[in-house]
Amino acid sequence: MDLLVDGVHEALRLLVAGDREIWSILLLSLQVSGSATLISLALGIPAGAALALARFPGRGLVVSAVNSGMALPPVVVGLFVTILLWRSGPLGGFEILYTPAAIVIAQAVIASPIVVGITLAAVQSVPREFRLQLLALGASRTQMVWVVLREARLPMLAAVMAGFGGVISEIGASMMVGGNIKGQTRTLTTAMVLETGKGNFEVAIALSLLLLLLVFLVNWALTAIQQRHAR
Repeated sequence: MDLLVDGVHEALRLLVAGDREIWSILLLSLQVSGSATLISLALGIPAGAALALARFPGRGLVVSAVNSGMALPPVVVGLFVTILLWRSGPLGGFEILYTPAAIVIAQAVIASPIVVGITLAAVQSVPREFRLQLLALGASRTQMVWVVLREARLPMLAAVMAGFGGVISEIGASMMVGGNIKGQTRTLTTAMVLETGKGNFEVAIALSLLLLLLVFLVNWALTAIQQRHAR
């Protein structure tokens, strides 16, 4: 209990004192996870909508793969992204391994199946009759898809929350592709592991509280938008 109390005090002290390293870690975590979430949304929303509206042989297998990908272990993603970005790997010429860009790529791979799966479920929740009625009224297929996405926008906000929450709190992939380099690729989660290993439990608890606060604030803002539009 004393460790927890000391951790809360340490978190407040670090924030009030404006500890440069802590704020740097916090900002980097927000940047890489925010970028990964945006990339996953740009890729996942169109893919999820297309998968929900299209009918083709093997669709059930693809949907099963997407649903399985929603539980994809981050360490597995980290391993394959590391192999791809390794010096002798297919993308080794870009020399981005152990950089924030590598973390963004790995986290985007983790978040994309989550966004695709939730978008798929959200679009499928719009009645088929509604889509047929739009086409019958003269809407083009592109217009129909746009209206359906608008109808499903509130459930799809859950994709943003789930995608961001999934990547901001992961550690395996970030550690493997980023290397936990001080001042360059150290995020809140990797810093927590480092400080715990060093026995600095107060600092580790302070970092965990900052992570929880960050996740809460982002989800609170998105939930407020969702509920306002729902009313």
